[in-house]
Amino acid sequence: MSEWDATTYQRVSDPQVAWGRDVIGGVHLRGDETLLDAGCGTGRVTRLWAEAVPRGRVIAVDASHDMVREARAALADLAPRVEVRRMDLLELDVGEPVDVIVSTAVFHWVLDHEALFARLFSALAPGGRVIVQCGGAGNIARTLAATDAVAAREPYRAHLAGAPHEWEFADARTTARRLTGAGFTGVETWLHEEPADVGTVEDGARFLATVVLRLHLMRLPEHLRMPFATAVAERLLDDTGHVIVDYVRLEMRAHRPGGRGGPPGR
Repeated sequence: MSEWDATTYQRVSDPQVAWGRDVIGGVHLRGDETLLDAGCGTGRVTRLWAEAVPRGRVIAVDASHDMVREARAALADLAPRVEVRRMDLLELDVGEPVDVIVSTAVFHWVLDHEALFARLFSALAPGGRVIVQCGGAGNIARTLAATDAVAAREPYRAHLAGAPHEWEFADARTTARRLTGAGFTGVETWLHEEPADVGTVEDGARFLATVVLRLHLMRLPEHLRMPFATAVAERLLDDTGHVIVDYVRLEMRAHRPGGRGGPPGR
C-alpha cells in the first residue's frame, strides 16, 4: 500500500474523528485498561481513547511511516502512557496481551479479514474486547461510481483502465461469521449509513484525494491528480453546493472468552 499524506489527513479527517467519538461514547470502560488502537492514523482518535482510560495505557499502531511520525509528534505530551509503534496489522504482535482493541475507519484497508481477526484474537487477554468501526457493504458506492465515470474519460482513461478497488467492504453477516471463526464470542455486527459533508468542491477534492482516491492518483501523472479529484467531487455535489460522501459503517463488538472482561455491548 502507498504511503499516506499524514499532514493533510490530519487536517481533513473530521468525519473519521466524529465516528471515533461516537464509538467511544457508546461503550463502557473502567478507565484502567490497556488499549490497542489498531490503525491509529495521525492520532486524533487515539487521543480520545487515551482520555477514556485515564488510569490505563494505549498502544497505537499503524503501518504507515508518515502516519506514525505524525502521531508520535501529536501525542508526545501523553508519553509514556501512550506509545506509537509502526506495525502491519497482519503481522500484529505487541508482545503483551491487551484488554481492548479499538479501531476506526481502518479494517476495510485490510483485504484478509480472517487473518486479521486471528491476529486480534491472539493480541487480546482472556475476556478482552474488540470495539471496531470500518467501511462496510455499500460503503462509498456512489462515490466509486462517480470515480469510475471520470476515470473512463480522457485524459484519465489511459492511466486508470483496470484500476482495482482495493478495499474489503464486508457485510455484517460475513463479518460475524469471520469473528466467530477466529474464536470470538458475544459477537455483534451491524451496518449504518453515515453520509459525510466534506465541504465545497475545493475542500471535497482535497478530502477525496487524501482519503478515498489516493490509489487512483498514484497511477496519474502529477498534473492530472487534482483535476481528477475535482471532477469526482463535482459529481458528488448536493443542492447546497457541498460534496457528500456516501459512507456506510460496519460496527463490530466481540470478546475473547475467559477472564473477567466486560460484555461487548454497544
